[in-house]
Amino acid sequence: MAKVRSLKSKDLYPMIFSRHAAAYQQRLEQIMARGEARGRERVITLLRLEPGMHVLDLACGPGTLSRPIATQVGPSGEVIGVDLAEGMIELARATRIPHARFQVMDIEKLDFPDASFDAAACGHGLQFAPDLSRALVEARRVLRSGARFAASIPVDGGNQRPWKVMDEVVDRWLPPAPKASDQESTRQTVNDAQALLQALATAGFVDADVEVIDEKVRWDSAEQLVSRCMSWWDLASRLDGVSASRRQAFRNDAAETLRREHPGAIETMGRTHVAWAIA
Repeated sequence: MAKVRSLKSKDLYPMIFSRHAAAYQQRLEQIMARGEARGRERVITLLRLEPGMHVLDLACGPGTLSRPIATQVGPSGEVIGVDLAEGMIELARATRIPHARFQVMDIEKLDFPDASFDAAACGHGLQFAPDLSRALVEARRVLRSGARFAASIPVDGGNQRPWKVMDEVVDRWLPPAPKASDQESTRQTVNDAQALLQALATAGFVDADVEVIDEKVRWDSAEQLVSRCMSWWDLASRLDGVSASRRQAFRNDAAETLRREHPGAIETMGRTHVAWAIA
């Protein structure tokens, strides 16, 4: 059995997300356009955006949330998106979103003065912070008193049959995924609504709440599901370094195996925690 590589989060995730930034952007824009990213959409609603606001987009990726936020706060307001993955920031800058700018930055060490922003958002990014407490303290520090913070965080939903089938095929063909050695505490907290509420309170936020949102995703076919999953960070990390022929063999096997159980469209359910609070 191949040995699992263990890396620090900040050595693992920025590298993977940078390499697969374009595929990530394409997949996320598609699910946003189809109304399937309900957690992220709820984040935007909870911020209560108005023209002229200055908003921070934490772990912004390619700027997928930055765009609708910028539309609501412009032209007199601005969004600043930050991410540790240089490839994501390069892609966000290339997109040229009006009233938005982007910087490579660690959300645990924000390079902004205290009380710089009117709101802060984070779409599916907090789970990658090895020191969640520090990230939340920093978010609170750069927000003005009374400003709103909202973040969506995916909750483990891997027990559904399509994902079990995928896991079986992945394990047949691919080496183990690298593991972040400093993630356990953060993952436990974000998956527990009460623990997440406590983390927000400890960071100095008030009137906090965590909503549980179910997200249904429709895949047109087994082939589409496999194709999209190949750009997810965990599967992408297992495909890195795999020969083209073995990669194609895995793809064919995964699609054929899924199609035997799901010959047409496939629906999967995900669950998201949406945390929001007042600074």
